[in-house]
Amino acid sequence: MSTYKSDFLNILSERGFIHQVSEPDLLDARAASGELTAYIGFDCTAASLHIGSLLPIMMLYWMQQTGHRPIALMGGGTTRVGDPSGKDESRRILTDEMINQNLAGIRAIFSKFLKFEGDGGNAIMANNADWLNTLNYIDFLRDVGRHFSVNRMLAFDSVKLRLERQQELSFLEFNYMILQAYDFVELNKRYGCALQMGGSDQWGNIVSGIDLGRRMNNAQLFALTAPLITTASGAKMGKTAAGAVWLNGDLVSPYDYWQYWRNTEDGDVSRFLRLFTTLPLAEIAKLAALQGAEINEAKKVLATEATALVHGRAAAEQAEATAKKTFEEGALAESLPTVEIPRGDLDAGIGVLVAFAEKTGLVSSNGDARRQIKAGGLKVNDAIVTDDKMSLSPKDLTPEGVIKLSLGKKKHVLLKPV
Repeated sequence: MSTYKSDFLNILSERGFIHQVSEPDLLDARAASGELTAYIGFDCTAASLHIGSLLPIMMLYWMQQTGHRPIALMGGGTTRVGDPSGKDESRRILTDEMINQNLAGIRAIFSKFLKFEGDGGNAIMANNADWLNTLNYIDFLRDVGRHFSVNRMLAFDSVKLRLERQQELSFLEFNYMILQAYDFVELNKRYGCALQMGGSDQWGNIVSGIDLGRRMNNAQLFALTAPLITTASGAKMGKTAAGAVWLNGDLVSPYDYWQYWRNTEDGDVSRFLRLFTTLPLAEIAKLAALQGAEINEAKKVLATEATALVHGRAAAEQAEATAKKTFEEGALAESLPTVEIPRGDLDAGIGVLVAFAEKTGLVSSNGDARRQIKAGGLKVNDAIVTDDKMSLSPKDLTPEGVIKLSLGKKKHVLLKPV
């Protein structure tokens, strides 16, 4: 493992954030000698960021913690185009109103990790719509476009892979790397930003920005990319059967978020503790040394620490307590996800397939529910369901006035008649 002079690169290196760095010695000297300004771009394609954005957010977090200035660049302008990197098809074009709504939701998440100007910190939230939306096309082609070689652009993975698969790449998306490169130059001009960070799939785009900065302004710019995270079994990070794991508590509850981390594969625990918590490395090393069933204790620490960063310490501890009550003590925890149903429906009787598939979404369809019943995977009030024609009625209500539905050991929903 490399030893750097700057705290910033040392921490990123020790915790596993570094995949590639351009001119590492020069960047290290720059970071060691004073405040460095760096940015990462985030497109506004949804109302929240998901776990896939957590790695770059943590890079900005550590940057600020080591005395530097992070810029979270919101892609209010580039979201109108869509990044082709790693995509087989064009992104849906969003209206400006939708983009602005998404921006508001994303801002709230960043404020949990970074201290912005006005809140006693130096972090900046910029929006590339401020300079991209007002560009004059002819001027832009003459001043910026002339520095780009189409031959070289065609060699970039984001373009080459799409063309090799004979997937259509629109001219709009082909321009994305030019706009991203221009963002870097603009942030350098406005804020003295010298470093762009991102996932390893962004290397080509970032290097284009370095090249453009040198050609247009003779600026010395740098690139740093992080590895793309997959789980030990090769699955994409942050994807579950239920969909993306969002960072917004209205979309994924703190309890479900805690559960996501609690279910981490054994082989990922140590790495995820380094990347997704702020625990000291010495403490992580002790947790990583746990073997056998004890590794579950490390998973609980990971779940609580990761949840505390996004949802606050109180919500994380409540999620942990709820899980303990539900799984270790077998009690009925009131803070489990609850679905309200009309009392009349229960009086008339609700088929067990309907309850699991339509009412709670614990399974994807009636057919899925039947398969789970055959495998002994569904429970009502902790009793295994054996009959797919079973009907739920008021007699199934617990003393707390709810019916507990479970899929396997870890997914539970309470049905509550109102």
